[in-house]
Amino acid sequence: MALKISKHNALITALSIWLWCGSALALMPSHRSATAAEVQLWNFDQDLRGKVPPGFQIGTLFDGRPAGDWQVTATDKATSPPYVLAQLQGKGAEHAYKLLLVQGTESENVDLRVKLLPIDGKADMGGGLIWRATDDRNYYLARANPLEQNIRIYRVVKGVRHMIQNFDHIIDVRHWHQLRVRMEGCNIQVSFDERPVFNLCDETFRKGRIGLWTKSDAVTYFDDLKLQIAD
Repeated sequence: MALKISKHNALITALSIWLWCGSALALMPSHRSATAAEVQLWNFDQDLRGKVPPGFQIGTLFDGRPAGDWQVTATDKATSPPYVLAQLQGKGAEHAYKLLLVQGTESENVDLRVKLLPIDGKADMGGGLIWRATDDRNYYLARANPLEQNIRIYRVVKGVRHMIQNFDHIIDVRHWHQLRVRMEGCNIQVSFDERPVFNLCDETFRKGRIGLWTKSDAVTYFDDLKLQIAD
């Protein structure tokens, strides 16, 4: 027997279906915009103390040993408390490059920044940013050294540093500093504490991962590492 549905009931039924569909869509997981998905921030505050953060890979020294003692560390000096990522190995040869690379950051055009605090070091001090790294022997490097009171940009090829430019600058060891690198195509712009330092072109490396770097006996804290991929 066929059921007769009045126009009023049909309208109510259609409205109920529309509302149900709208509610179901609202409950579905939303997707981040392309821009949001390309921005990554590491403040290390949710990571395990005494461990290397997930996705961070320590390189190797020229003699095969791990390139430094990198670990999440608690400190009241953190810019975003309570943790920082620290390189704590306070000894090393002149050309012992203590570094780690971040997995899943393969990119070409980047806006990369980090805050760093020099803690200790007699032969070396401070640290820097790595980008377009094909591995732990080939990458670009921008670093700040309070002992030498300068900022430099290098290309590291097969484990050997080649200085591209130097900039003499007073670096206070009592405070955090921000190092920022922007690269698009061959153009590299580096700033230190929001002051422009370098603007140049280099075509040695076309794509690669990002990372952090210290040298020799430098003990350094890092915090608020931020990457925006502009590819």
